[in-house]
Amino acid sequence: MEKELAFRYAERKDTRLILQFIKELADYEKMLHEVIADESTLEEWIFDKQKAEVIFAIVDGKEIGFALFFHNFSTFLGRAGIYLEDLYVKQDYRGNGYGKAILKKLASIAVERKCGRLEWWCLDWNRPSIDFYLSLGAEPMSDWTVYRIAGDTLTKLAE
Repeated sequence: MEKELAFRYAERKDTRLILQFIKELADYEKMLHEVIADESTLEEWIFDKQKAEVIFAIVDGKEIGFALFFHNFSTFLGRAGIYLEDLYVKQDYRGNGYGKAILKKLASIAVERKCGRLEWWCLDWNRPSIDFYLSLGAEPMSDWTVYRIAGDTLTKLAE
């Protein structure tokens, strides 16, 4: 890493910054058109309902990356895990080891909390990220397929 890296947990006053990072990540993933989250929704779910946590990676007093995560649960392990929803490092700071440092920080949080695993999804086309994750020893879960019900389909199923 070129410069000293620090971490801090997000606070309520960071809601606008969290949304900014989410939009930058979505733009990178060519999915910006799918972002409907707004500041009030994020504030409610992250800070009021405490359903997710955010850490920022900071260099020279500036937030250069973030990770949004929450706990899931493995019945087979009988303990919680950490699910990483988003990890993003700003373009100008990539290639300096900051992404790896963020994952190391999440791993240390998982170990400190006695979690059984750290897991995430990655888009199939994102070869640079896939190669990076494999270099860390991450294992693709090729025997599993993700299913999703959302929007009108979710509402209809709930009826």
